[in-house]
Amino acid sequence: MDIGFIITIFLIGFVGSYVSGMLGIGGSIIKYPMLLYIPPLFGIAAFSAHEVSGISAIQVFFATIAGVWAYRKGGYLNKKLIIYMGGAILIGSFIGGYGSKLMSEGGINLIYGILALIAAIMMFIPKKGIDDIPLDQVTFNKWLAAALALIVGLGAGIVGAAGAFLLVPIMLVVLKIPTRMTIASSLAITFISSIGATIGKITTGQVDYYPAFIMIIASLIASPLGAIAGKKVNTKVLQVILAVLIFATAGKIWLDIL
Repeated sequence: MDIGFIITIFLIGFVGSYVSGMLGIGGSIIKYPMLLYIPPLFGIAAFSAHEVSGISAIQVFFATIAGVWAYRKGGYLNKKLIIYMGGAILIGSFIGGYGSKLMSEGGINLIYGILALIAAIMMFIPKKGIDDIPLDQVTFNKWLAAALALIVGLGAGIVGAAGAFLLVPIMLVVLKIPTRMTIASSLAITFISSIGATIGKITTGQVDYYPAFIMIIASLIASPLGAIAGKKVNTKVLQVILAVLIFATAGKIWLDIL
């Protein structure tokens, strides 16, 4: 592996993890297509969908740890939300991560495209008033949250993307959680989800450890920096950035599928 390979993989991990920390997502919504398309574009490497999902799963695990640590103060972490959604998504992501070995390359890309499309549509639904709710007065339907997290976990485990790119719009649109609490709590839930997906990918031999290690280093540096930036950026701007990223990624994946 040459220096070009190391720099390319590091930059992919850095960009994805910075956005991860800022927007409360694991970053796979960005890193999955970047890993799939950028290395072959420069003739550096060509990862299969299975390898990309495996690298993404293990990298998200470390990116979310760093992001949660940066959000640990300020009352942004909703412990009940994390427990209910985290427990459910852990089960779903393990089943999805383990079962993905039985799927074809096209099947994994199709699942990813469907999840990204649903998330993109949800991000453009108006979210009026949610940021006016005091953080200590936030309430939500616990069993609805758990059921939705289980479904997200199944699909996310398949593609090695801990599911935050779908969790965030669900928390904003369906559960009515304020934006900054959504971002912080989503990182914690995504970390739990990534445990199941990572175990599933490792036990089925779907992880290429060398690029994964490079991505992990990038994550530990970039994710806290993104979280610091996310605390300072206007919540409406954060929502727009996430919506645009998800929509663009969904469009690219579907163009390739079709």
